[in-house]
Amino acid sequence: MSTTPTTPASTISDKLYMIRFKSDDKSHLVIKEMDDCVTCVHKDCTFFCPADVYEWHAKIDTTSVAYENCIECGTCRIGCPSDNIHWVYPKGGYGMTYKFG
Repeated sequence: MSTTPTTPASTISDKLYMIRFKSDDKSHLVIKEMDDCVTCVHKDCTFFCPADVYEWHAKIDTTSVAYENCIECGTCRIGCPSDNIHWVYPKGGYGMTYKFG
């Protein structure tokens, strides 16, 4: 009887290691109105982004955007209930590069 070796489950950090992002000096992700983030009850962007791009800072009532981590999935385009995130592809020569494919 032959057995197939199993590998441990990968974490999001392991998977993100497989891609690279060439960062521009200007973000391709922009929060339109910070006041909308302040009044947002659930802070959905801090949960739906698979790359943890958005982080809410309650002490200073602001959402930070780590656009350098963006994997360009577009979830934030449709996930923000207030349509408060302006998302575009990074300009040519910048953005995602996949190591294996």
